[in-house]
Amino acid sequence: MDQYPTLIKISEDIYQLVVRYPFGMFEMNSYLFRGENGFTIVDTGSEAKESIDIWEKTISSGITVEKLVLTHAHPDHCGLARWFQDHHDVPVLISSLGYQELQRRRNHRRVNWLHHFLKSHDCPEISQNLGNSEAAAYEFEPDGIFENQQSIMLGNDRYETIWTPGHSYDHFCFYNQNQEVMLTGDHVLAGLSPIVALWSEDDVNPIKDNFTSLENLKAYPAKLALPGHGVLINNLNDRIDEMIGSHKYRLQQILHFVENEEKTAWQICQDIYGSLSKTKFFAPLMATIARLIYLEKSGEVHSLLRSGKWYYKSPQ
Repeated sequence: MDQYPTLIKISEDIYQLVVRYPFGMFEMNSYLFRGENGFTIVDTGSEAKESIDIWEKTISSGITVEKLVLTHAHPDHCGLARWFQDHHDVPVLISSLGYQELQRRRNHRRVNWLHHFLKSHDCPEISQNLGNSEAAAYEFEPDGIFENQQSIMLGNDRYETIWTPGHSYDHFCFYNQNQEVMLTGDHVLAGLSPIVALWSEDDVNPIKDNFTSLENLKAYPAKLALPGHGVLINNLNDRIDEMIGSHKYRLQQILHFVENEEKTAWQICQDIYGSLSKTKFFAPLMATIARLIYLEKSGEVHSLLRSGKWYYKSPQ
């Protein structure tokens, strides 16, 4: 019988736990690294009873947890950080940028900014709960902070911290040179492109950041990539090239739709993705806005604020 029935064994000292929850992506991958002092966990899943039940079953199978390390401060990755601290006395490590993001997301002014931001891009109907529903995920204080290009122990192995802004400004990947293993979090996924968006007024050009981060990651030889969602990746550089190509395809689509007519981000979003329901519009619209801002900053589209809404068109 398997010693850890909830875990998927990847290598002698690396395990995967699929943590499920009833919203968003519905599941994410936590990774557990065996060490002399117990397991290091990377990312937690959301603060949901379904996720807690999975972790309780896992911990009750006999594992000792040394620490928790977070790739970034999104609620499906950090949502159970405080639960691990309070219920299992597990120290939590996050980057200094991630800690800044936690503090920013605790600020209710960000919620007001998000509503105004979406309204200015012609979003037809905005839930008053948008931005508030996951506030509890950010209510913890980290026990340790790491910076870019530092060395961090995951289990018994040493990993390099790699800052990879794009999906979020505070996102980090972790790389082990000896095994050529890369934890990609939400920066690189198999089969779908992570949303790249402006999450606060401090974000400037996340698509540009994302392109730079993806290209930088190609410098690290990786036999195996461990993503935050979906299946493992055996050909990381090929997947990175696919993702860059996909972003460029969407950028060309946008240029086509605004070539002869000025449009709002919401109109362009519908041109690309078709009719969207009230529960499915958020990610496509946020991605469309980020792409428009990238194109504007590169001079390929112009924007005009009229009656409180931004319109975009190719320059004459």
